[in-house]
Amino acid sequence: QVALVESGGGLGQAGGSLRLSCAASGRTFSNYAMGWFRQAPGKEREFVAAMSGRGGSSFYADSAKGRFTISRDNAKNTVYLQMNSLKPEDTAVYYCARAFGLSIQRTSSGYNYWGQGTQVTVSS
Repeated sequence: QVALVESGGGLGQAGGSLRLSCAASGRTFSNYAMGWFRQAPGKEREFVAAMSGRGGSSFYADSAKGRFTISRDNAKNTVYLQMNSLKPEDTAVYYCARAFGLSIQRTSSGYNYWGQGTQVTVSS
């Protein structure tokens, strides 16, 4: 069983920054792509960003491009989401997830382990 634990959420201001972290249990972290998703109240969960297992490639939703950066430290079994230029519409619960394999997955169906989520609230 794999456990994913997010941290770093909270209250941010429009134009400000927050950094999310997701720590994973297990020994083979680098064998799996990792992704970040978010779900706002009344909306479906949506893809935000993902990174391949070795960290060589990443992919972003249009809403995250140019503002968010995904990174990972495989020695620490941790993936990060640096969020800059925050907007009120970024307000959501953010989830990290582990994919079935090395390659980036852009939909939730490509992930089989999920964290519990961390709330991000951006005030205007």
